[in-house]
Formats: sequence, structure tokens, C-alpha cells
Amino acid sequence: MDLGRRERQIMAFIYRRGEATAAEVMEGISNPPSYSGVRAMLRILEEKGQLKHRREGARYIYAPTLSSEEAGRSAMNYMVQAFFDGSAEQAVAALLDLKSNELSDDDLDRLSGLIDQAKKEGH
Repeated sequence: MDLGRRERQIMAFIYRRGEATAAEVMEGISNPPSYSGVRAMLRILEEKGQLKHRREGARYIYAPTLSSEEAGRSAMNYMVQAFFDGSAEQAVAALLDLKSNELSDDDLDRLSGLIDQAKKEGH
């Protein structure tokens, strides 16, 4: 998923809402481009396969084509490939380094449980 900063901002807004019109996107993001600029970006996101739309009267209502979980997995896979040479271990280590002071004991226990589960499933 190769999206620019503004495209990621729009997608994050639409994921939070579930769906949105161009006017709602314009009201919901910081420093929005013009209304026609927002509409153009929505059209581009649709061409990239990130959004779909339905028509209600004169309005187009845009929604993501993937669930937030699927999009997250896709983005994570891209990040692991692009920045960590395909190594999930290096990506997790970097994330833990970055966020280690923000993780509670419960968070660490859940992560440990996920690792144990992955071992049992043969990953």
C-alpha cells in the first residue's frame, strides 16, 4: 500500500468513521485541501483500490475496501519487507525498543502468550 501522507490521513479518518462523504472528510481532517482536492484524492484512493463508494442521492459515500485488520496486516507486511529485510524478529525487536517503556506487565504477558501460541502452531 503506497500512500502519501494526505492519503493516509484520509484513510485513517474513514477507518475511524467506517464511511464518509467528501464534505465529512474535509471537516474531519486537519488542514484539508479544497473540496475539489478532497474529491480528487478520494477518487485516487478508489483507483488504488483502497476505497469503494455508493451513491445516495447526489452524494457519494466512501468506505474502505479492506477491514482495518486486513489493512493493518498489509501495511505491517510492507513495513517488515521494506524496512526490516523481511525479518519479523527485527521488526518486533524495533517496536519493543521503541515502546518498551509504554508496555504494562499485562501487555508483555499478552505478547508472551501470542509468541507461545505461534510456537505451538508451528510458525
